[in-house]
Amino acid sequence: MKTEKTQAQLTRVRLLISGRVQGVGFRFGAAEEARRLGLRGWARNLHDGRVEIVAEGNRDVLEALRAWSHQGPVTARVTEVSEQWLEFRGDLASFDVR
Repeated sequence: MKTEKTQAQLTRVRLLISGRVQGVGFRFGAAEEARRLGLRGWARNLHDGRVEIVAEGNRDVLEALRAWSHQGPVTARVTEVSEQWLEFRGDLASFDVR
């Protein structure tokens, strides 16, 4: 029964972060934070100047990554974070920077 509850809390989130977020170590900071939190996924720069993060794990832990993304590393200036909660897939092995 405990396993069912734990699996029910597993989810995936896609974050799109706008502002001064490229060229300031945002992806690497996100990867460090995600790894510290024990999450799996990836972060990459988008052509339009945003950073995209996709991560999987426990909803509560993903909320911590989401909160971190609103500020990012000291050198970043985040103006907006959009989030999309998705179904857990379990197809991510680690947290990578793309």
